[in-house]
Amino acid sequence: MNTRIIMSGSAVVMAVLGLTASFLPQEVLASLGAEATGMAPLLVQLLGALYLGFAILNWMAKGILIGGIYARPLAMGNFLHFFAGAMALLKGLQAGHQHQITWALALVYASLALLFGLISFRHPAKASLAGK
Repeated sequence: MNTRIIMSGSAVVMAVLGLTASFLPQEVLASLGAEATGMAPLLVQLLGALYLGFAILNWMAKGILIGGIYARPLAMGNFLHFFAGAMALLKGLQAGHQHQITWALALVYASLALLFGLISFRHPAKASLAGK
């Protein structure tokens, strides 16, 4: 499995979400139907900072060997983020939040959760030997 592509892709996804949340918090809240008052814009900006931090982490680690015991904290952190995010988004869809952005994010998060699950729980040497 080519982890460079997965790490780069997840970094780009999180960078886009992070930049949007950091620089357009009122617009993000308005598009979700929430009021941009009180602490809400600040919390969205903090969420953006979190996404940007994760994005740079993945971007800078895209060239290292990941899988099995190699870079396990990085793989598990990504797996947990995308798995928990996918579950939350699917729960939101089930509760009736049928926005197009929710569907798109749920699909992206579920896909990345599956990929990072495979990376986290498979040894990278076995995957490369299987391709020969």
